[in-house]
Amino acid sequence: MDCSPPLREPLFCSALRTFFKAFFAIIGVFLAFLICGYIYAFFSSSSLIPEMTTLHVLPDAEGNRTLVPLNSPAILQINIHGVIGDPKNGIDSEKAESIFLDSRDGLLQNDRVKAILIHFDTPGGAVVDADNIYQMLKEYKTKYKIPVYAYVDGLCASGGMYIASATDKVFAGPASVIGSVGVLMGPFFNISDTLGKIGIQAKTFTRGIDKDMMSPIRPWKEGEDASLQAIMTYLYNRFVNVVTDARPNLDKTKLINEYGAQVYDCVTAQKLGYIDVAMSSRNEALLALLDAAHIDPSSPYQVVQLSPKSDWISQLVDGKSGIFSGKIEHSFDFGTPEIKDRFAYLYTFD
Repeated sequence: MDCSPPLREPLFCSALRTFFKAFFAIIGVFLAFLICGYIYAFFSSSSLIPEMTTLHVLPDAEGNRTLVPLNSPAILQINIHGVIGDPKNGIDSEKAESIFLDSRDGLLQNDRVKAILIHFDTPGGAVVDADNIYQMLKEYKTKYKIPVYAYVDGLCASGGMYIASATDKVFAGPASVIGSVGVLMGPFFNISDTLGKIGIQAKTFTRGIDKDMMSPIRPWKEGEDASLQAIMTYLYNRFVNVVTDARPNLDKTKLINEYGAQVYDCVTAQKLGYIDVAMSSRNEALLALLDAAHIDPSSPYQVVQLSPKSDWISQLVDGKSGIFSGKIEHSFDFGTPEIKDRFAYLYTFD
């Protein structure tokens, strides 16, 4: 009879086996998570294209959020909050497009949206995004023949005023601030003298006259900003024309020569023609919008909001996540909006 002790597995092999068991367990959980995510995205949409927004029920004019039958008319509230063009802290063209597209699908399909209320609290933002959202709103209003009203609850400045020009009527709360028709870019800094004093030299290789225009590491040349100034003039003139065409009580000559890019309280803004109704409330704007849309406020209707889904969900559904590409990007937020170094319809007093 063999009484010798059983052979023991080497410690390295045992550890390796344990590692692979844990590794494949994690992979299994991860794959299950991905599959569930795709299944959810598929079945949560009425089509093969997943919706990029989440629907929320908002209070109606009576403060109720009771769900009504799906054949009832809906008022879509779109929030223009934060810096326009900053996807982290505001709304940009992509998010706005998702809202407009999803407003015709899912629970809002069959032409349920009968009017839009734009809720403003923004200092403005990037020129391109403000113009894109303005154009989308005008096209949507024309295509579906619905009224669009605005309610300012805080700040509607610069790019906010630009987008508000696509609405039919603008209401504003008592504490609201409105205005700032103007365009800016910068600030630009020049540290060439400082670099020279501390013995640091820098050189940028370029081809093309003024390719490095407004470079901070060399003295600026007279007139090198001419093309930027020409673009600024074009964008400013477009802004003025868009606003004054939409706001007939706002005097164009006075806007250019007197009001400039100043901001005003809601009462003054109404007198000058920036808005239609001052000292108002969201409920007052909503009731007026219901009337314009020929909706009886005593009959069932729903006020809804479509919020863009978080970036990681959207990237997961689109296959754009760093998980698929093998790249995980890291960034640090220093509190500066992502529209820096871009032409901006932005109100700032820094």
